[in-house]
Amino acid sequence: MKKTIISITLACLMLIGSVIPAFAAEAPAKLQFGSDGEFSILHICDCQDGYPAHKEMFTYINYMLDVYKPDLVVLGGDNTVGPKETKLEAIKELVAPYVEHETYFTLVFGNHDHEQGVEKDELLKMYQEAGGKYCLAYDAVPELTGTATHNLPVYSSDGEKVKFNLWMFDSNTYAEDENGNRLGYDSVRTDQIEWYSETYADLKEEAGETVYSIAFQHMIPPDVYEAMFPSVKYALDPITETYNGGKHYPVIFPNTSAFTGHIYEPPSPGVVNYGQVDKMAENGDVLGVLVGHDHVNTYETEYKNIKLINSPGISYNAYGKEIVRGSRLITIKEDSPNTFESEVITVNELAYEYEDFREEMGISKFKAGFWIFMDKVALFFAKLSSYPARIVF
Repeated sequence: MKKTIISITLACLMLIGSVIPAFAAEAPAKLQFGSDGEFSILHICDCQDGYPAHKEMFTYINYMLDVYKPDLVVLGGDNTVGPKETKLEAIKELVAPYVEHETYFTLVFGNHDHEQGVEKDELLKMYQEAGGKYCLAYDAVPELTGTATHNLPVYSSDGEKVKFNLWMFDSNTYAEDENGNRLGYDSVRTDQIEWYSETYADLKEEAGETVYSIAFQHMIPPDVYEAMFPSVKYALDPITETYNGGKHYPVIFPNTSAFTGHIYEPPSPGVVNYGQVDKMAENGDVLGVLVGHDHVNTYETEYKNIKLINSPGISYNAYGKEIVRGSRLITIKEDSPNTFESEVITVNELAYEYEDFREEMGISKFKAGFWIFMDKVALFFAKLSSYPARIVF
């Protein structure tokens, strides 16, 4: 669902929103650093299944919750793709592990979530209903483009002060020209960026200092091509010309010294850059933007001192690769909130370490070890050439 707002009314809408409860039933829970001074987030992307979903996905998710006990789970978009008739059942099944583990979760929407005939506003209500008090997703300003753009402050371990912040952006679906012709993927829009900047200013004023943060959305900002791909004066193919309004013509091979992790498919950002990363760099609060969307990519790069990170997909229904299927664990420390750590934990890495998980998944330790080894081989050869890791497994 596309909603628009002119910037001149944004401040008024935010003021109105500030006196209206963010949730339909109750205010969101107060997130805070633990007694160990850490806050952990499990980023689970592209579940992209219907009802009933593949049991392997839930086996992995439940085991990750048991072993790592994250403080928050972020569903990274393209969460369910089942038919309209079973959409609520699919959502209930998807969030059941978090409810059962008493783990808070939030979400962003992807480009496929609503394509089965249920609008994102209604989907959000379904998640809130199914997740109950454990669902922290809400629509901060419903008039903004997209649905469920919101933020979640993380308080100090004593609960007295905001020490960190989490942004959730709807990166929307598909961009169109004035005639309704699809141009490619969409991006975080200007009104959403204005809301972010105004909200950040309020957080900073309240805290009396910079409140560092990380952002989650489904699709990578277009700046990823500036960060990783060398540019030439003229477009080498019709696709590259569309990025950043034709101002940047990336070659098809990335600079392998500019990223870590895997690139098994070209990044797929929106075709129009509305200045999201530029505004974040100007404000100086956002440490990283974490996305899904490209199921087989696990890269981490940096642009204007902001990390751009792609987490892998976990789906056993949509496309993927055995070598990277998994999720990303993010750790933030209260005593150094100006940085964060993240690591991809694949299905095979989990299987190699835990025998009961191997048995439940039907994966031998040899098979798990083979894929872990091939992952290291792929990364090694990727660094030897200017060509990304595109070994087909």
